[in-house]
Amino acid sequence: MKARNFRPLTLATAIAAVLAATTLAACDRGQQAERSADQQERTAGQKLDSAMSKAQDKLESAKNDMAQGATDAKRDIKEMATDAKDKVNDATITASVNAKLAGDKELSALRINVDTIDGRVALHGSAPSAEARDRATQLASAVDGVKSVENQLVISSKS
Repeated sequence: MKARNFRPLTLATAIAAVLAATTLAACDRGQQAERSADQQERTAGQKLDSAMSKAQDKLESAKNDMAQGATDAKRDIKEMATDAKDKVNDATITASVNAKLAGDKELSALRINVDTIDGRVALHGSAPSAEARDRATQLASAVDGVKSVENQLVISSKS
């Protein structure tokens, strides 16, 4: 009879063990589900933090690019203004030299070409004499803003 009692006890123990294992497994699954949800929330939060950090980095980069662009534009505008001023100055010098030459009796009747680049004047054409040629250099040199004069006038003989 002891053998018979052993079997129901063993069967009952086995059933209890299966139920306990099932209960523990269910509990463990519930805890894993909670941990998984926590991990997902942390991951979503970490993703948000990462996205915000990247957005801030891009914003800073854009600010730096804009500041550099503004600096470059300011420099370019200054250079263009300087170039424009130099061209106006050269045109003013050319007009003034032409006016001085036109006021001279010997040089006024001649066609003298005046070119000015960066304050340097070049005279092309002809002069009736060496004195007139030298006077053209003196007249051009007397104009404000002239840095140098390159006199390429040739002396033409009177025919």
